[in-house]
Amino acid sequence: MKFRDLGVLGAVILIVAMLIIPLPTWLLSFLIIINITLSLIVLLTAMNMKEALDFAIFPSVILLLTLFRLGLSISTTRAILAKGDAGDVVETFGQFVTGGNILVGLVIFLLLVVINFIVITKGSERVAEVAARFTLDAMPGKQMSIDADLNAGMISEKEARTRREKVSRESDFYGAMDGATKFVKGDAIASIIMVFINLLFGIVIGMLQLDYAFADAASHFSTLTVGDGLVAQIPALLVSTATGIVVTRAASEGNLGEDIVNQLFAQSKLLYVAGGTMILLGLFTPIPDWITIPIGASLITGAYFMDRKKPEDPEELLEMEEEEATDTMKSPENVINLLNVDPIEFEFGYGLIPLVDAGQGGDLLDRVVMIRRQLALELGIVIPVVRIRDNIQLQPNEYRIKIKGNEMAKGELLLDHYLAMSPSDDNSIEGIDTIEPSFGLPAKWITEQTKEEAEILGYTVVDPPSVVSTHLTEIIRMNAHELLGRQETKQLIDHLRESYPILVEELTPTPLSIGEIQKVLAKLLQENVSIRNLPIIFETLADYSKLTSDPDILTEYVRQGLARQITSQYVSGQPALKVITVPAKIEKLIADSIQQTEHGNYLAMNPQESQELLEAVAKEVERVSFMEQSPIILCSPAIRMYLRQLTERYFPQIPILSYNELDSNVEIQSVGVVNVE
Repeated sequence: MKFRDLGVLGAVILIVAMLIIPLPTWLLSFLIIINITLSLIVLLTAMNMKEALDFAIFPSVILLLTLFRLGLSISTTRAILAKGDAGDVVETFGQFVTGGNILVGLVIFLLLVVINFIVITKGSERVAEVAARFTLDAMPGKQMSIDADLNAGMISEKEARTRREKVSRESDFYGAMDGATKFVKGDAIASIIMVFINLLFGIVIGMLQLDYAFADAASHFSTLTVGDGLVAQIPALLVSTATGIVVTRAASEGNLGEDIVNQLFAQSKLLYVAGGTMILLGLFTPIPDWITIPIGASLITGAYFMDRKKPEDPEELLEMEEEEATDTMKSPENVINLLNVDPIEFEFGYGLIPLVDAGQGGDLLDRVVMIRRQLALELGIVIPVVRIRDNIQLQPNEYRIKIKGNEMAKGELLLDHYLAMSPSDDNSIEGIDTIEPSFGLPAKWITEQTKEEAEILGYTVVDPPSVVSTHLTEIIRMNAHELLGRQETKQLIDHLRESYPILVEELTPTPLSIGEIQKVLAKLLQENVSIRNLPIIFETLADYSKLTSDPDILTEYVRQGLARQITSQYVSGQPALKVITVPAKIEKLIADSIQQTEHGNYLAMNPQESQELLEAVAKEVERVSFMEQSPIILCSPAIRMYLRQLTERYFPQIPILSYNELDSNVEIQSVGVVNVE
């Protein structure tokens, strides 16, 4: 342990020892001066702090100083009653401070007790109680504000963690101060009791045991009692004053002295009025002029020098500030900030506020953080910060999800219900019919009482936060390609360059630009192919970018390079990959309809043939879905891209794979064929 730690432990042990072991009078005098010094240091520290947390240990300091003061009072009481002597410091306070008049000393002591107990301590106790209550009440709102700033990207996670810790420490501090003020109050009451004990029992002991006459005993023990009361009350008054300063102190940029000077004497006109009033008070009343006139002249002189330091009149400065603020609002730089569009927005009605309010058990903000991490692992991109905010234009229980300012989905939640989805057409439980927002499945909102019954019947039961977080996850996953722009692609390239600098240098800026790489990555994400394995993607692009710069063709090569990844994505532990195949005549029909131009290749199929082909695909997809299997279409590499172009508008979630995208070890089982009559 460090020396300072041992010193604190020794001081606490000494305080306990004072309650039991009699101390010599010279040591008592030394400790009394130490007590006064420590109390003065506490007061000066409280005056020079900028905010309450600068003196966060203050509640514990109050407890230790109170215990120290009470230990000294018990030791001095023991010395007074046992020996009739409590040391030079107590005797000096009893004689010098009171001027040798015991009644004056008693009056001063009682006044100190009244000031400390009724004025300062009671006020500090009330302020600490109110501050603690309001701090605790404001804690959820502050936490929401921090989380909102974090989701809006205004602060970093480290800064958010620091601000959360500060909010928590403020709550703990004011709660502790509410209790610590009771120590000061109890100390004042104990001091009054000890004075009467010292006075009454001192006179009795002096007469019966020390053979003093009544007058001598009364004079001697009254002096010691008053001295003991004063040396206890003066430090108590200093600590009480420090307590009042701490609990009434608002956060500012300066200490108490700076704030008093800057705020109390900020307006020179008021100093002129105050100075003139003091001068008139001396001229027209019997109050001596030599007292009032110097004070008034000092105030007027100070106001004059304050005006000389000010470059302009305060009203003119205020007008200039207002004009600057108006010009700022009119400036293009200020207006252009309004054009920013958040990549992802989650808006909700006021009835869904408990979802994001941590004070009411809401954990949506934490779920959003987990969603971003989950999608980063699954898709290989950094999902932008989700902007979460309430919208009074929505229905109370309604929410909507926006991607780059466009509404992509909306839904409605019942916070006091659960969403139950049946694996069959079972409708035996009672509830409010609805549609599960993520996958469009029929569902019901059920109550807490029906939850257990639904689970027994095989229903999938989820709570509202899980419903909305799943919906948000699916919307972001479906639109991940829109969230990957050139700036985000540049960040991925810079991250890859740290581990594969040669690979990145070979591919970009030539033969492929960042924009061309971004198009390839976006096309992969659009078909739910993860781009996390960037080294393989860049290796493939580096191999084939010398042959072509067409993003569509490069994407096909990359998909073939990711064959193992794509295969594992759809096989997922099954013995065979069940697919819908495309016959040779349809592949030939598609291949014959490909038009080659200088700007790239595209599918130009007859509208009637396109309609027949789409109907055939829809028929097979529906049939396979009835078999409770996920439909996957398998075709040759030559037409995969064009078949995808034809079907993506109508079947965006149906994966279309080519033979070259499948691992050679995987078993393929055909469960359907796309036939056109």
